[in-house]
Amino acid sequence: MTGSSSPQKSNNMKLALEYGPLILFFAVNSFYGIYYGTAVLVLATVVSLAYSWVKTRTIPKILAFGCAAVVFFGALTLIFQDETFIKIKPTVVSLIIAAGLIFGQVIGRNPLKAILGDQMQLQLPDHAWRQLTWLWVAMFGSIALANEIAWRSLSTDAWVTFKVFGLTGISLVFGVGIAVFLSRHQTDAG
Repeated sequence: MTGSSSPQKSNNMKLALEYGPLILFFAVNSFYGIYYGTAVLVLATVVSLAYSWVKTRTIPKILAFGCAAVVFFGALTLIFQDETFIKIKPTVVSLIIAAGLIFGQVIGRNPLKAILGDQMQLQLPDHAWRQLTWLWVAMFGSIALANEIAWRSLSTDAWVTFKVFGLTGISLVFGVGIAVFLSRHQTDAG
């Protein structure tokens, strides 16, 4: 029975490490405003990354990139007292990831396979990796577009709510689609 709860604990911890900083950002912003919320987001993200390192002695590349982006845009927000920096972070990060995936496809490489193939032990045929990469490009493009519309048209508090729940929702919808895609193609490969 303890063997089955250990993976559940691990999944719960992973969710807490991924979404905890966002929830704290939302809560602190609600009571104290965007600058305090941003400071807590930066601190919580760094603590989350450090905890991940202490527990596993590894830091996934995507998590490290995300942390660096939060620290960079968060620092700019706090130094210049300009909330625009934290608001454009999802757009910039999403476009960088999408561009990197597209560039990899153009030069005949697949960075997604390099990052996820070993980490998740995915065995997919090459055509499925290409299709999966384009699904991720679509996801990051959608996130960038949605964020651009949101931060330009919503109040700061409404944007924070959108960032925490709306962008997470977009990711979850794509995640379900990607899971269905993977279930179909892993049976083809296996």
